[in-house]
Amino acid sequence: MTALLEIDLAAVVSNWRKLAAMHAGATAGVIKADAYGLGAAQVGPRLLAAGCRHFFLAHLAEAVALRPLLPGVMLAALNGLRPEETGDCHAQGIVPVLGSLHELGWWRAEAALRGEVLPVILQVDTGMARLGLSAKELAALREDQTLLQGLRVEYVLTHLTSSEIPRAPVNHRQVLAFAGVMQQFPGVKTSIANTSGMFLGADFASDLARPGAGLYGLNPTPEAANPMRPVVRLSAPILQIHEVETGGTVGYGGDWVAKRPSRIATVGVGYADGYLRALSNTGTARFDDTPVPLVGRVSMDLTTFDVTGLRASPGDMLCLLGPEHGPDALAREAGTNGYEILTSLGRRYRRRYIGA
Repeated sequence: MTALLEIDLAAVVSNWRKLAAMHAGATAGVIKADAYGLGAAQVGPRLLAAGCRHFFLAHLAEAVALRPLLPGVMLAALNGLRPEETGDCHAQGIVPVLGSLHELGWWRAEAALRGEVLPVILQVDTGMARLGLSAKELAALREDQTLLQGLRVEYVLTHLTSSEIPRAPVNHRQVLAFAGVMQQFPGVKTSIANTSGMFLGADFASDLARPGAGLYGLNPTPEAANPMRPVVRLSAPILQIHEVETGGTVGYGGDWVAKRPSRIATVGVGYADGYLRALSNTGTARFDDTPVPLVGRVSMDLTTFDVTGLRASPGDMLCLLGPEHGPDALAREAGTNGYEILTSLGRRYRRRYIGA
């Protein structure tokens, strides 16, 4: 019996519309990593139908794969491009997000080859030290205008490091640094905020916001109630129930020991399905809205829960992830974040898209 992963597309659209209503500029949809594990081929067209006209992917290959489903809109590849990819990037009308002089050189060569002016988004590093033009590279662009010859800068973009922490001083340091950079690009449009950044106030507004996590129900304001609608529910049928006497052990290593006569329910979900091994002896599920603790180790294909005192039987469903205990809550139990929970969701689940 297969676990069921339900994905509420109407909730994704509702979350995007709520964020778009908050923002005076345009609001993109970040659908990288297969829409955070939930299915970019399903999510992207729904956002397009709702009015989204800007989409961000991580890799060029992701954007190329989705182009037939998202015609006539901006698809941007955040991780830049390699010289062997410039032809596909041009042919598919993908806008590369470039953050280094050598990438600009490759894209400039493609523009010269085609005899066209090609669009580009410039990424500048204001504190992440990951991708983006450095101060030294920005100085080189100021001194040599030919480094952008044949290129049309659509946006200048930066990435906030700590937007989910409103009081973090680095947020305003980055905004000030970005304002300084933009003096070099008068009249060019800007892109600053991710989902959490959209909640930081007017200083973080730009021409194009880039929400991702909030579209999929993750909380962009961890210090407050989640303003986003839940999107996912993962349910798994109970395969067996074992009666375990006091002192009996459960799972590999026997590191959970029953302190009372216990009823242990086994479900066919494990770390091969993205139900993280770090949840061993710490996770919880729900049976008829009642929390049930995960006991023993999460194994590759199976996980066990203590349903003592509940009228649970083989075939009944346990909710492993849902509105009452969402990705952020499960992430706290696993010592990670909700992004990893969603993007780890496996391919063995039976997927059902609702609200379509």
